[in-house]
Amino acid sequence: MTQNTPTAPTLTVLDPAKGHDFQTPKKCINDGDDVTSFLASKAYADIMTFIFQLNTSIIPRKHKDQERGTESVKEWTLQDPEVPHPPVVQNLAKLLDALTSIIDEAPPDTGPRRFGNVSFRKWYDIVRERASDLLDRYLPAEVLAYKSTSEVSAKSELEAYFIGSFGSSQRLDYGTGHELSFIAFLGCLWKLGAFPASRDGDQERGIVLGVIEPYLVLIRRLILTYTLEPAGSHGVWGLDDHTFVSYIFGSAQFSPPISTPADVATEGSLANAPNPADVAKLAAVQRERGRNMYFSAIGFIYDVKKGPFWEHSPILYDVSGVKAGWAKINKGMIKMYNAEVLSKFPVVQHFPFGSLFSWTADPNAPKIQASVHTSSQPKSVMPSSSAPTVRQTGPQSALRDPLAEPTRVGAPQPPLRDPLAAGGGMPMTAAPWAKAAGPNVPAGPNQPTRAPWASSTRAPPAPPGASTARLLPPDAGTAAPWARGPGGTGAPGVPDGQPGTRAPWADKKA
Repeated sequence: MTQNTPTAPTLTVLDPAKGHDFQTPKKCINDGDDVTSFLASKAYADIMTFIFQLNTSIIPRKHKDQERGTESVKEWTLQDPEVPHPPVVQNLAKLLDALTSIIDEAPPDTGPRRFGNVSFRKWYDIVRERASDLLDRYLPAEVLAYKSTSEVSAKSELEAYFIGSFGSSQRLDYGTGHELSFIAFLGCLWKLGAFPASRDGDQERGIVLGVIEPYLVLIRRLILTYTLEPAGSHGVWGLDDHTFVSYIFGSAQFSPPISTPADVATEGSLANAPNPADVAKLAAVQRERGRNMYFSAIGFIYDVKKGPFWEHSPILYDVSGVKAGWAKINKGMIKMYNAEVLSKFPVVQHFPFGSLFSWTADPNAPKIQASVHTSSQPKSVMPSSSAPTVRQTGPQSALRDPLAEPTRVGAPQPPLRDPLAAGGGMPMTAAPWAKAAGPNVPAGPNQPTRAPWASSTRAPPAPPGASTARLLPPDAGTAAPWARGPGGTGAPGVPDGQPGTRAPWADKKA
């Protein structure tokens, strides 16, 4: 639902006189195939339109002085006094201040913990309990009383996106999916006519600098106070642990100036913009973080992480090497947001769809082509056994019951096979020297083994004339060389047939 103009598309503002069929937002993305449907939905088209709309508004502007014939450039900085803040923007800022003050009512728990602080659940419960009253107090009355043609009110649809903008109290984390919910909350307000008519993007600039930046400040305080975990983070290989839009709008602030939205450049930088490589220099980051949203986000990284910048933020470090300027970085950030946030199941799976951001297919959407982002999504049912790592979110098939086989417990079992039985079986092993010793030794697996030196060949007879004094009969046993009796047959005092042994010194006289 976009309003096409000669300059740039913007979200269409609904006609309050006709009323609107509001719906309670609900979860529609349940597996990877649903992400493909989401990319072809009206909700996706509206989200990207609103992102482009906000992004274009924050790009510096060229102003021509017709009387003097000169041209000046206006950069939109944080806390810029020339950016209009209508009452609705001021009230939204007060709403964020009210949420910040609730932190004092839910101080962080001091007990030992490994992950997020459990006191965040108390803060979240207070916000959820007071959400209705907070919206009544700070949102325009005409928006809350918007004519509805259904039983659901505009407030109910707004509240769903508002509650989902501050992290998960169950998982104690925060990520780009919650940030997306807040962008949708602001988009709903735009569609319902909460903001005045825009002139050259002045109202959108008020939203970016007067609402989104204070929202990010609140989020950073929640992260520091309750040590919220990153939701769906890629670790060091992600752009940022928690947020993304600050890098889109921050790079737009340093892009080349334009006269109209049709003049947006794809390369170059603002004349006095810092070098993109300055993000790796702490002094430059501290100098620029109060001026620009990109460096404000980088400054928070320095607040929570230690060590070399290239080590804990390698993707941002790689981006800092872009030579084509901030416009090139801005274009890449929008493409990366589409690929790494809107096209990833873990990020968008909890995004709710109602009537203002509808799940209905966009008739103008092109056919979604298969890519590395759409083809690697988890499936509801495992397609085949060849892909065991595919996520399975659907009903699982029943496991096989081993007791349901034809052979039940207690039934007679077949006898075990004897490996030594004739006709087959596993051959037994034997040492290399285990050879048959003669005809009386059985062959086969029962053959005994013999040592290599146990030769079956008999010793040759003694040569003629050789002394046989040391040759003993086979049953004589062994004796020490000095163990000789009278006549050389045995030890002294030992009867024949029972040779004994004596020590060498036994023949000496005392």
